[in-house]
Amino acid sequence: MSDQDFEISFPSDTVKGQEVQERIINAMDANGFSDKDVFGMRLALEEALVNAIKHGNGMDPNKEVHVTCQVDDIQTRITIRDEGTGFNPSDVPDPTDEDNLEKPGGRGIMLMKAFMTEVSYSEDGNEVLLVKEREVETAEEG
Repeated sequence: MSDQDFEISFPSDTVKGQEVQERIINAMDANGFSDKDVFGMRLALEEALVNAIKHGNGMDPNKEVHVTCQVDDIQTRITIRDEGTGFNPSDVPDPTDEDNLEKPGGRGIMLMKAFMTEVSYSEDGNEVLLVKEREVETAEEG
């Protein structure tokens, strides 16, 4: 397991979540991911970690968030699991639906899906997998 591949658990604390997020971002930088890929991962990670801490674990300092990170020069795979009861992603309202435009819920999941190659949830809804494949840079034709 290299520096870019790690497993870590931390108490439900957003400061600890930020530290883990920075470690993942640094691993992506070390593997030469583009600024755009890193930006997208930063947004998705922040959303997923805050969801695990606030919604999953209810900010309970006795509950932990478990993160697994695998980064190589092709893709970044992150799993984030909380100790909450989970949720059903299909129950989250579509934030683009006209009836939901004023409601705050669901935007984070939409953001994660927009920036990641893959976003999937465990059956019980307390674990999310984020996959970001390296963007293939194409040469401009002149």
